[in-house]
Amino acid sequence: MVRKLQHFIEKEIMALDLSKAPRELYDPVAYMMSIGGKRIRPLLCLLSYTLFNERVDKDILLPAVGLEIFHGFTLVHDDVMDQAPVRRGYDTVHRKWNANVAMLSGDVMCIMAYRYLCEAAPRYRDVILHLFGATAAQVCEGQQLDMNYEHRPCIGEEEYLQMIELKTAVLLAAAAKIGAIAGGATAHDTDSMYEFGRCLGMAFQVQDDLLDAYGDSGTFGKAIGGDIVTNKKTFLLVYALKKATGAQRRDLEYWLQHTGATPAEKISGVLSIYNELQVREQAETVIDSYFKQAEAQLCAVQLADARKEALRDFSCQLINRKK
Repeated sequence: MVRKLQHFIEKEIMALDLSKAPRELYDPVAYMMSIGGKRIRPLLCLLSYTLFNERVDKDILLPAVGLEIFHGFTLVHDDVMDQAPVRRGYDTVHRKWNANVAMLSGDVMCIMAYRYLCEAAPRYRDVILHLFGATAAQVCEGQQLDMNYEHRPCIGEEEYLQMIELKTAVLLAAAAKIGAIAGGATAHDTDSMYEFGRCLGMAFQVQDDLLDAYGDSGTFGKAIGGDIVTNKKTFLLVYALKKATGAQRRDLEYWLQHTGATPAEKISGVLSIYNELQVREQAETVIDSYFKQAEAQLCAVQLADARKEALRDFSCQLINRKK
């Protein structure tokens, strides 16, 4: 099922009409859409849809692709704000072209996303667009919180979880709910699917934080410890700052403030403190908790378990991933 839906998504992305002028506007869009990604959001949308409707046609496939275009837009703009040089192993758009091109190409991707969401079936279009508009604003709110937190020495765990809910989880939640709405699900089931996607998104982001620190660089697809090197506020750092006292606290603050160490030295030093504080185990506990909440929401959907098997397998693969 997943491979079939992936084929539909990739085929539709390949069919995007991006060979038009001005090239400086559309070439970066084509580039961003071509450099891969897990396509999690459109897959989640289509898997949710197929719980309630087996026929996948354009009035769900195009909105699903619209979610991927919107996700791409957020990445292009985030990379400019973060001055990130690499995305998925390739030069970021602003590095390959420049920041002005990246911002404008990102803008047109956002507009394209809305156009694709407008292809939803007329009877569901208004409610889907309302949900998408609210979600898009929340994603921007999450990005602003992320930028705010860069300038604070530490933040609370609840603040961090609120930020990743807005920046990451709500778009997965919306993807799952849009699929359910377009599939003709009841209000009860669309709400359950929203909560399923939200909890899955929370688990996914904490897992991403964990992989950056403890993943295998050969399978993760990028150097391990990048978040540590840049002092990025992740669940691991937030929890360590909360728990560290005495010598551990002094050592952690030393690594956060010391600019003379090599990346390898800093990663090793911070990971040593994480290990002492059992940060990895706490992150795994949080991931498991959110995943169980997601499972409970999927169980609450009023359909036979057999219909949920593909979506359940997909969510398991997402949380057990190594990259």
